[in-house]
Amino acid sequence: MRILYGVQGTGNGHITRARVMAEELAKRDVQVDFLFSGRDASEYFDMEPFGDYQTRRGLTFVTERGGVKLLKTLSQSRLGELWRDIKSLPVRDYDLVINDFEPITAWAAKLAKVPSVGLSHQASFLQPVPKDGENLSSRLLIRHFAPVNIELGVHWYHFGKNLLPPIIENPSQQKAPRHNKVLVYLPFESIEEVQALLEPFPDVEFYCYHPKATFEDRGHIHLRPPSRGAFHQDLADAMGVIANGGFELPSEALRIGKKLLLKPLHGQFEQLSNVLTLRQLGLASVMYELSAAELDAWLELPAAQPVSYPEVAGSLVDWLLAGNLNDSEQLCQGLWRQVAFPSYCKLSAGVNNS
Repeated sequence: MRILYGVQGTGNGHITRARVMAEELAKRDVQVDFLFSGRDASEYFDMEPFGDYQTRRGLTFVTERGGVKLLKTLSQSRLGELWRDIKSLPVRDYDLVINDFEPITAWAAKLAKVPSVGLSHQASFLQPVPKDGENLSSRLLIRHFAPVNIELGVHWYHFGKNLLPPIIENPSQQKAPRHNKVLVYLPFESIEEVQALLEPFPDVEFYCYHPKATFEDRGHIHLRPPSRGAFHQDLADAMGVIANGGFELPSEALRIGKKLLLKPLHGQFEQLSNVLTLRQLGLASVMYELSAAELDAWLELPAAQPVSYPEVAGSLVDWLLAGNLNDSEQLCQGLWRQVAFPSYCKLSAGVNNS
């Protein structure tokens, strides 16, 4: 069997999920080629599990000062190049396309009528899950940005639908959390704004990863450039995480029992919906602006307890290779039976849509 795996490269969450899947697929008698789009080829790092992967420009969103800039996004899109990449992709050489919200492989498979499975968090928004900031453009984006034959979404809770639990890397190490250590990952905010947020709390050691940072210690604020290994080392013994409203990092934090303070991107439907879901479930605190008062209140909260999510990738790969792609109910229900939430989780509230 030969698989083409398309991955949206704009954020590291899609790549992290694909890395887990790549390691599981490598155990099987299957050939997998990976294609990434959404960022410059030079900006990818720690990509060894993907072998001789390909990159394309694709489509990405322009963000400034913590918000999505739609006009700049449209003006910087190269639709002609996108169309040429779609038409020239030899997708008929493959038996199956797996797609994590990546437009080139999705549209190439659709036009060539090659079977395709969407495996993404975005696919969960095609179901009646909690949503915030949804409008016509967001609905069209979710449905048509990367269209596939079979949509299989991942989420923190199933909401009574055929969704998968998060696909999460195994923690490389277990450490006792340091009560005054916090991991900060706010890549869409400026370093200066993040530092201004953290400065009033000198008793807390903040380890702040940022794409514009160099390795530098500024008192209790420790700036760090992107590094998957160092990031996970600091995550392992942090008591909490401050991040934007993406999916993969909060998933990792929930699994190992880190409390969360999330600041969603302005105008980003997915992130607004994510923080609504976690707030309804009682699994995260939210600030919609960088707020020292919100940070102070969050620091006073008690420690979090882990959410026990199962290993999803192995069962998922078995299901994909079995070929019965139109029946995911048994797969999903079997995985959710293995999930255990903390006692304070508000599961009844989590089924209310907004």
